[in-house]
Amino acid sequence: SSDLIPFGSSAVNSVRWWDAFSSRFDEIGKKIRGNGIRVSMHPGQYTVLNSPKEEVVARAISDLAYHARILNCLGVGPENKIVLHIGGAYGDKAQAAGRFIRNFSRLPAPVQNRLVVENDERIFDIADVLSIADTLRIPTVFDNLHHTINPPGRTESDACWIQACRATWGVRDGRQKIHYAQQDPLKRPGAHAQSIRIREFLHFYDSLGAKKPDIMLEVKDKNLSAIKCINCVSAERNPLDLRSEWGRYRDTVLEKSPEDYAAMERLLSAEGRYPAVAFYELLEHALGKEATAESFIAAAKRVWGFFSEQATQAEKKAFLAGLSGYGSGCRTGDSVKSFLRKLAVKYDQSELMRSTYFLF
Repeated sequence: SSDLIPFGSSAVNSVRWWDAFSSRFDEIGKKIRGNGIRVSMHPGQYTVLNSPKEEVVARAISDLAYHARILNCLGVGPENKIVLHIGGAYGDKAQAAGRFIRNFSRLPAPVQNRLVVENDERIFDIADVLSIADTLRIPTVFDNLHHTINPPGRTESDACWIQACRATWGVRDGRQKIHYAQQDPLKRPGAHAQSIRIREFLHFYDSLGAKKPDIMLEVKDKNLSAIKCINCVSAERNPLDLRSEWGRYRDTVLEKSPEDYAAMERLLSAEGRYPAVAFYELLEHALGKEATAESFIAAAKRVWGFFSEQATQAEKKAFLAGLSGYGSGCRTGDSVKSFLRKLAVKYDQSELMRSTYFLF
């Protein structure tokens, strides 16, 4: 996160935070390195290296140095990157690109060694960014959603542009990385979807050929979609992985669609099968529905069962009163679930807390 250290790059911050938190950085860095994770940082929209205003450029250089210092504090190699957009056009895109190239030379070496550039959805398309990256000899990140909204004049496929970007990644940069996102159909162009639609993702994934890049999902539900995609493309087809996923989503599906709940139980009942794509398509279908009063109460009662024997009489009375109030319209579903969540924490129901029931 760019916000890991508040005011980390600001002149008002006189704290030597890299020393103050060195033990925490070391702890996190060991976890990253020990699990084979590659991390990246993506400075915000106000970090503009090609601005015509010197004070904006100076702040951008300071902010990029802050990001590089974070990664250095974690002890991670140069394959852990800082991703940056080129910036604004300011009335002359060619001049703006030239400013970016000139100002790159002002960056400290630790920043130059980690910086990668990405196409955006309004100004600098993938062809523009590749040209800049070739001049600077730095890697390019292809973003499919930005590319859909802001394509160059040529009509090559996504796979062709990804192949062109691959040539900008050197050995020290690690595997090529791309960004993948899907459009939220209910929001403005460029808004990321709440969850990855698996069929759409698999169509894109299959188009990439045998040599796949690292794919970073830009999606609202983050790791939930990542696990979904991994389970559908992994060569290791363990039915227990889908059972684990079902445990995560079961109560949410029951709340939204008892019919899909029953269909999911049937789908997973055949021993030894690994119907990952069908599982997630059914899950997407269920999560797209709105709960009825009956289905909400059925799911709440099932969740109550996790701690019904431990709960006090006062808690049982409060739960029944909450359900009655919800049924009559005097209480909201959120208030009922908030009460259940408190009980899940109190009675240490870790399985329930890892589920999605309190997220949707």
